[in-house]
Amino acid sequence: MTERTKPAPHGWLVLDKPRGLGSTQAVGMVKRVLRQGGHAKTKVGHGGTLDPLAEGVLPIALGEATKLAGRMLDASKIYDFTIRFGEQTDTLDTEGEVVERSEVIPSAAEVSAILPRFTGPIEQAPPAYSAIKVDGKRAYDLARAGEQVEMKLRGVTIHALDLAGAGEGEVTLRAHVSKGTYIRSLARDIAQALGSCGHVTYLRRVKAGPFLEEQAISLDKLEEIAKGAPLEHLLLPLEAGLDDIPALSLDPDSAQAVRQGRVLSELPHTDGLYLAKLEDTPVALMELTGGSAKVVRGFNLPDVAE
Repeated sequence: MTERTKPAPHGWLVLDKPRGLGSTQAVGMVKRVLRQGGHAKTKVGHGGTLDPLAEGVLPIALGEATKLAGRMLDASKIYDFTIRFGEQTDTLDTEGEVVERSEVIPSAAEVSAILPRFTGPIEQAPPAYSAIKVDGKRAYDLARAGEQVEMKLRGVTIHALDLAGAGEGEVTLRAHVSKGTYIRSLARDIAQALGSCGHVTYLRRVKAGPFLEEQAISLDKLEEIAKGAPLEHLLLPLEAGLDDIPALSLDPDSAQAVRQGRVLSELPHTDGLYLAKLEDTPVALMELTGGSAKVVRGFNLPDVAE
């Protein structure tokens, strides 16, 4: 590493992704910005795809935090979305062609009354225009080729679903959902249950796992890193993605043992997943059972004191 090269960062950048930008494009943008800002080559990944149509919270993992990106995929999410009644498109959003029309336009009160039916464990068919594989091929590739795609029902959980606003011919809802939930399918099914049809015209993710829209930065802010602005003011620590996991404090000897993949024994803690730390430095995710802790995922981070 040359004297001018900044060390590779470890942690999270939470982007406020604009509409029209794909998640993979956002990752590429972060890589470019870090490179132009003089940082050493850094592994970058995202914590849950956000459609180009959608905007909002997109957690970007840097360095050792990429080892936690998979956990972020399993986390619940919160979305604000608008359903426009009267027309359904093949993509279930504004990108597609209208395939169905209805003169039935439900009132806000009617929408509100039906929401409990879509709260809790439900089954939904994903959109034909989705990345799910059907017979080894992406569903959206088959749909674009004009093939009829039969999407199987899948179980998801809607933790909360509330009316957030209403306008002429449309409503805006807020949904707290489990992994695997398709908001476009939820909008389609709500409209159909009301004897109408509809599609999503606005979709914003306001929370992804522990990350909130208040923590999200604009692309303009991101670009400042490329011009030499300090990254530290924008970077959240690796453990920000583990807000629900208790810490397990290590001394230098036990930290060395954990880094070698050894089991820690005779611990007085209750069973469960822990973030093992040497002072302020995350060392590993560990699963503790019956007083013994095994490494689930180790982190190769420099000690804060170094």
